[in-house]
Amino acid sequence: MPAIIDPRDRMIVALDLPNVGAALKMVETLGDAATFYKIGYQLVFCGGLDLARDLAAAGKKVFLDVKLHDIGNTIEHAVENVAKLGMTFVTVHAYPQTMRAAAKGRGDAALKILGVTVLTSYDEADLAEAGYTGTVPALVERRAAQAREAGIDGLVCSPLEVTTVRRVAGPDMLLVTPGVRPAGAEVGDQKRVLTPAEAIRSGADHLVVGRPVVGAADPKAAAAAIVAEIAGA
Repeated sequence: MPAIIDPRDRMIVALDLPNVGAALKMVETLGDAATFYKIGYQLVFCGGLDLARDLAAAGKKVFLDVKLHDIGNTIEHAVENVAKLGMTFVTVHAYPQTMRAAAKGRGDAALKILGVTVLTSYDEADLAEAGYTGTVPALVERRAAQAREAGIDGLVCSPLEVTTVRRVAGPDMLLVTPGVRPAGAEVGDQKRVLTPAEAIRSGADHLVVGRPVVGAADPKAAAAAIVAEIAGA
């Protein structure tokens, strides 16, 4: 079974902010209320990789959410380099060849590789538009089985699919869930959401929370409330 995780480490704050200056200000505002941060495309292309390295050097955990997907050789060498940055997590799209290459590139490094199953902004209509047949749950379940076979460390999935993914992927797979919204919060562009407590009770290991924290009038209080909800669950 996975090791017991500190409630603060279960909450990953998504620094989906316009620039590195705003991200640094948010990190300072949150202080010890947050220990784990996600850096995605919005920041990667304006200095986010340097920020990621600095946060890791300062003792923070960093989730580099770049959803890598390319030919196997490219993915292998890309992950080799990501492993040198001190990141905790990195995402790849959960295609079998991509996941196998990422696992090979990671080698014995501490970096954890997460496969992205189906984006939480997608529903069946979006899959159909992209040329997929079948349902979101069926595709997520298939990707989970492929991730287990590829030997990666975890999966990113909607909180609504955590129970199914846990059954397919097994007890040791890390499950990271975006699409988490505290009760009463706006859903925004997410289509498959649960509250923090519901997601934890369903079997999630980590929750990615962006706007409910970084968009709050008092981000530190909002983060503390989510951590308390996680601890209570």
